[in-house]
Amino acid sequence: MIKVSVMYPNTPGNRFDHVYYRDKHMPLVKARMGSNCKYYTVDKGLAGGTPGAPPTYVGMCHIFCDSVESFQAGFAPHMQEILGDIPNYTNLTPVLQISEVVVGKD
Repeated sequence: MIKVSVMYPNTPGNRFDHVYYRDKHMPLVKARMGSNCKYYTVDKGLAGGTPGAPPTYVGMCHIFCDSVESFQAGFAPHMQEILGDIPNYTNLTPVLQISEVVVGKD
């Protein structure tokens, strides 16, 4: 299994609409990817690693798929629509990482 992490750095002057991201954007991603997306999670940054530090990322999602190929098969045909929705909830440029899940949930 792989995890596609899309992270939005917490930078001064950023705009990030968590409600839109949670209620509209991520359901759009799941709907377009269909069964290629096994499930996803959405995170809202609360704090950094030291007391009083701001979060490194204001928000992020993790999309779980069987393989890199299944992610690409689900995402690529809808990439323009999905990426075109980003300005509706943020002015930030996301950082993407694809990882192999070596320990998962039980």
